[in-house]
Amino acid sequence: MQVGLYACGPTVYDYTHIGHLRKYVMDDVLVRMLRNASYEVKHVQNITDVGHLISDDDEGEDKMEKGARKYGKTAWELAKKFEDYFFYSMDKMNVLRPTLSCRATEHIQSQLDLVLDLEKKGFTYVIEGDGVYFDTSKLEKYGELSGHDPRFAHRETRMGENTSKKNPSDFALWKFEKPGENRQMVWPSPWYPRSFPGWHVECSAMSIEHLGPQLDIHTGGIDHIAVHHANEIAQSETYTGEKPFAKYWVHHNFLRVDGEKMSKSLGNFYTIDDIIEKGFSPLALRLLFLSSHYRSEQNFTFESLEASQNAWQKLLQAYFTLKKSDRDLSDIQEDDTKVSQKFASDFTTAVENDLNTPEALAVLWQMLKVPALTNSQKYRLLLDFDRVLGLGLIAAKESDLALNKAEDLQVKDLPEDLQKLFAEREKARLAKDYAKSDQIRSEFTKAGYQLVDLDGSVIIKIQPQH
Repeated sequence: MQVGLYACGPTVYDYTHIGHLRKYVMDDVLVRMLRNASYEVKHVQNITDVGHLISDDDEGEDKMEKGARKYGKTAWELAKKFEDYFFYSMDKMNVLRPTLSCRATEHIQSQLDLVLDLEKKGFTYVIEGDGVYFDTSKLEKYGELSGHDPRFAHRETRMGENTSKKNPSDFALWKFEKPGENRQMVWPSPWYPRSFPGWHVECSAMSIEHLGPQLDIHTGGIDHIAVHHANEIAQSETYTGEKPFAKYWVHHNFLRVDGEKMSKSLGNFYTIDDIIEKGFSPLALRLLFLSSHYRSEQNFTFESLEASQNAWQKLLQAYFTLKKSDRDLSDIQEDDTKVSQKFASDFTTAVENDLNTPEALAVLWQMLKVPALTNSQKYRLLLDFDRVLGLGLIAAKESDLALNKAEDLQVKDLPEDLQKLFAEREKARLAKDYAKSDQIRSEFTKAGYQLVDLDGSVIIKIQPQH
């Protein structure tokens, strides 16, 4: 049986960060769980490389155009750079590639056709010099996904908001280039010679083109519910006449860092390279993500990652110990088999119960401790569980165990020049001069050491040799 799954993908205007990583790791567990249950999953994921404006209210400049100026590249070069970094990050996290990855810029005609159809059906209107908008007053149940109708909620007009819209909840289907804007990404349309699609229309057009008029599963962040996904539903169901647009929605909660929203200005914006440079395994980060339910907000700290790294090392050690066991399975008693089947059943029940990965991990750790199972049984169960959890055990190397073998070093254990450099970095760190702090960390990495920042302290390790 085939399952059509559409995942809201990245807007490729900047580096993929650990908040993104959590969402796609949990999407990956969903895909793995379905395939493990013998479903044929067609996983389609978009790449937003045009049309995503700074504001969800269809105001402000395109994130791609702004990012191009920031990094001194064309919008097309920027999209390629950060699409590549996104998939590099996914590979490090052992996230399976989607069946199909589709770019918005390669589906312009599909998006245009959808908007023209909505216009023909009488659901659109044009704001001169601005764009083509969807009239949400035409739908009886707009916003039903979020449990309320935003058209009738009290809402003060914000500075810069488009007051020409008929309803505050109306959204742009197609946008027009403004005078003097000189956008890099524009296409001709029946309404305006230099124009581009709105953000929301791409997901409808591409998912329908590649998965049909009705999706089995649609994933995204909880911040998408009230606006982006409400708009997808409105335009898709009007276009296809199929209800519901998606049978099941999977919405991932936020990842906070030290209790705060991730932000470059706060110095708590981390990429996968930051995690690796600080001496952690990406799979330890994946294990950390699995320890929290996808619908729960998770707080990331380097202390929690350190604990997860220790757990990851413990799991690796158990795996290699069990792998060396070559007991003949014919020696297993019937009672032992029943115990093994019970653990397999408990694990499956956990992951199939709304992706309860914390409970699934609890089953895994309990299984490793049970004396009633042979090493061979534990080894096979561990591999079966990992087909869903995606911790990459079968590809692991014993050299990965080197990460935590060395004792933590003291500053006095360092060469004298590095002791001085460490003190200089501490001053920079306390002054929140993150650029200088990271530059000095790189010097330690080159010298063969790792600096792992925890809350209020720094751990010094010898760089593992691979």
